Amino acid sequence: MDFVKEMWAFLRARKKFWLLPILLMMALFGGLLLAAQGSAIAPFIYTLF
Repeated sequence: MDFVKEMWAFLRARKKFWLLPILLMMALFGGLLLAAQGSAIAPFIYTLF
């Protein structure tokens, strides 16, 4: 959780709010890939790509 707080402080201090959507999408795709490994929903996720 410290990493998230530190990242938010960095974004706020340097006025780099445009990085937030990019980081969120990267986290979303990473979570999607982790969820797809060895699960029953994997065939449905792979059709998206």
